[in-house]
Amino acid sequence: MKLNKFAAAGLGLLVGIGALTIGTGVAAAAPTFQLPFPCGQTWEGQTRSDHSPANAVDLNRANDDGDAVVAAASGTVSRVENEGSTSYGRWVEINHGSGWTTRYAHLSAQRVSVGQSVSLGQTIGNVGSTGGSTGPHLHFEERQDGAAVKAKFNGTTALYWGSKSYKSNNSCGSGGDDNPYDAEEVCGSGYKVVDSAALSTKGRVYLTYNASNGNNCVVTMKHTKLGTGSTTSAFLEVQGSARTTDSGSFSYYAGPVRKQAADTCVKWGGSADGSTYTSGFEHCG
Repeated sequence: MKLNKFAAAGLGLLVGIGALTIGTGVAAAAPTFQLPFPCGQTWEGQTRSDHSPANAVDLNRANDDGDAVVAAASGTVSRVENEGSTSYGRWVEINHGSGWTTRYAHLSAQRVSVGQSVSLGQTIGNVGSTGGSTGPHLHFEERQDGAAVKAKFNGTTALYWGSKSYKSNNSCGSGGDDNPYDAEEVCGSGYKVVDSAALSTKGRVYLTYNASNGNNCVVTMKHTKLGTGSTTSAFLEVQGSARTTDSGSFSYYAGPVRKQAADTCVKWGGSADGSTYTSGFEHCG
């Protein structure tokens, strides 16, 4: 299994969406943007006055090349661009309405298309080093009426100027950020999240990949009833082979379910307390 890679070519002019005004010229409130990474992950955010644009945030963590990038809020994909070896490289823009957009740049892969509706926490691409980047990271912007503004994560303004660690609360659900484990830790050394799906507010199922051995791993992380046994499952099916499922009454997570799947399509999913997800065959190489 390798990451899906596609990009829409061309670069058009940004079309600003007019701000909704309330009363006398007061712009509509921004969405409650979240860190653009799966629940529980910790990333180092850097801001600097000579950045272009200055209000953008560069987000890094160790060995982050290929890590999943998720939507900071729900919306509609307005741009999927590829500028080659210059500027943003591969990037995605999401329109959140009322003049608010977000941009995700230097991606290694784009996993959405223009006009597609996306939900908070949905995987939209993967961290890379395309364009004018000098190393893998995510360049992230929150924009109002076409201009980058100071980013907020979960209602709190990012540190300007300097570096700060941020822990993602994106699609954690009630208590999800309190789960003492995360998917990459459960799957083991070398596994990186490449996709995930929400199980309502009950949990989240993660697909990870280990590039060193070609193995996939699926784990379902609970967000509710933490520390108490409740019905939870995770499964992985390599195309042409039988499905393997881990299911039972678990306190924190189901899985890990690991299978060798280099250059082969996989179907994956899981459940938590009655909420389920099943993918199609994807991530084919």
